[in-house]
Amino acid sequence: MTFVQLIDCKTSRIDEMNRLMDTWVEQTKGKRTATHNVIGKDRHDAGHFIEIVEFPSFEEAMRNSNLPETDRIFREMVAICDEMPTFTDLDVVRDEWLYKASVRNLFGLLAGTGKLPMWDETVAENYHDHDPANEQDVIGMDAMRREVEMWRAGFDFVFTIEDQISDGDRVCTRWTWNGTHKGDFMGIPASGKQVTMTGMTIHRCREDGKIVEGWWQYDRLGLMDQLGVLDQLEV
Repeated sequence: MTFVQLIDCKTSRIDEMNRLMDTWVEQTKGKRTATHNVIGKDRHDAGHFIEIVEFPSFEEAMRNSNLPETDRIFREMVAICDEMPTFTDLDVVRDEWLYKASVRNLFGLLAGTGKLPMWDETVAENYHDHDPANEQDVIGMDAMRREVEMWRAGFDFVFTIEDQISDGDRVCTRWTWNGTHKGDFMGIPASGKQVTMTGMTIHRCREDGKIVEGWWQYDRLGLMDQLGVLDQLEV
């Protein structure tokens, strides 16, 4: 279970605090067990800071606390604080990555599967889609819907999300697409073939969670091969 430690402190020497954190990061390379560190400043009290440190487990947090480098930095931190820092130990019981959820909803909307929010709840009106298979980028939610309808007219399909990585406002998704060629697709008549395709997409989200941009990379050549188009070109 993920474990989070909150360190609540008051100091007017935040620059020194940041230098201490930089020193600790440098000195504990290859040793520390912390996976994520955030320092926040109270909007209503410029000298009030909360540090949020994430660990894989409570046991790993204790290993981190017992490092001599951590003990030394802590004593130096106490010296620059206006009062003794307080610690809150939290076992994480729920962890929602909201941008990831928005992107999962989008993949469901593309395939038209499951109980899903509306398009305008997931995608920004000025959405900008980058697909190397298109001569021009698709811009705007309505244009994106038309692009999706082209795929739906040609295939019954589903996405399987294999991996998702979130970093800031970007979400990278590795996916597998499976479909049945049921109708005309780019001039290729329906064949009834079962086809599959793999790809990766990076989406950018804004603060309210709506998706504003996407960059696609996928095996379209492999799809064309499965549909028999490449065989016709070789003749």
